[in-house]
Amino acid sequence: MSHELVDGFYSSFANGDGDAMAACYRADARFEDPVFGELTGTDAGDMWRMLCESSTDLRIEHTVEEADARSARVRWIAHYTFSTTGRPVRNDILATFKIADGEIVDHRDSFSLWKWSSQALGTTGKLLGWSPPLQSKFRKMAKGNLTKFQQS
Repeated sequence: MSHELVDGFYSSFANGDGDAMAACYRADARFEDPVFGELTGTDAGDMWRMLCESSTDLRIEHTVEEADARSARVRWIAHYTFSTTGRPVRNDILATFKIADGEIVDHRDSFSLWKWSSQALGTTGKLLGWSPPLQSKFRKMAKGNLTKFQQS
């Protein structure tokens, strides 16, 4: 069951279907990654809706590495152009999931924010992407974009 759930989740992402992704989460689910930080409730689903709607050239690859009735681990790679700079990004992400009653209750994406910022921002990201102030700026910008999306 978990394998089908997470496989469907990423297949929906590849198809740009943020609503289908959001429907995989329990209402009180938690999500966390290095850019958005922790999101709870409907914020996680709205984040995926926003990412799907704003993407112009997103390509997703995923492999379900492990899955049982209560958890899953997925390696996924996002290929896209970072809209702010026009730079290509290939983000290699490890996702872990906790599953209950056929829904995602906890989803953690881990990746190197420094590697991501090096691609997305170029020299600035390479030189400063490891620094807490720049990482904090990324999080603030991402959460601000999510708030604007939710208010529109």
